[in-house]
Amino acid sequence: MTNPVDSNPEKVTQSPPSAPAAVDLESRGVGGGGVSNIVSRWKREDLLKRSSIASRGFGFVFSLLAFIIMATNKHGDWKDFDKYEEYRHTFLLYVLAIAILSTLYAGLQALRQIHELSTGREMFSRQNMALVDFFGDQMVAYLLISAGSSAVPLTNRMREGADNVFTDASASAISMEFLAFFSLALSALISGYKLSNQSYI
Repeated sequence: MTNPVDSNPEKVTQSPPSAPAAVDLESRGVGGGGVSNIVSRWKREDLLKRSSIASRGFGFVFSLLAFIIMATNKHGDWKDFDKYEEYRHTFLLYVLAIAILSTLYAGLQALRQIHELSTGREMFSRQNMALVDFFGDQMVAYLLISAGSSAVPLTNRMREGADNVFTDASASAISMEFLAFFSLALSALISGYKLSNQSYI
């Protein structure tokens, strides 16, 4: 009488069916390496959040300074920038308006992020806010660089004729807008990175 195990030697040498699955899970990092990957991802996301808050905070400060410097740039009757026709149109309708818009945007965004970081709860959907952050940072940064660039030629022309406290204050306000641009441009880079790595599942 033959032994059924001896008659089919392939069954003895066959590997357990669960072995490939275990190897596959280990190769995908579901084991001990998966926990470290999750922790490193949390640390990276926390660093991005804090960097975004810092960049928008600096954008808020620089935009607010630009607005305050230009709005209070009144040094005597003849130095009041309202008396300059070109400055009245360029600064009042564009530079000051963009400074106000940037101040409001950066301030509200920074407050929202600080609230979310302190409470651990998101005020809006992550997918929607990723789009708003990216396009908002891009748009406000573009407006800041556009406003600052348009004011530079007028300011340089006026400083050639009369370099005084008024033109110095105007140059300082323009510099603040450029600094605000760099801050929000950095925030736009962070928002773009977060948007590209956003999961929609």
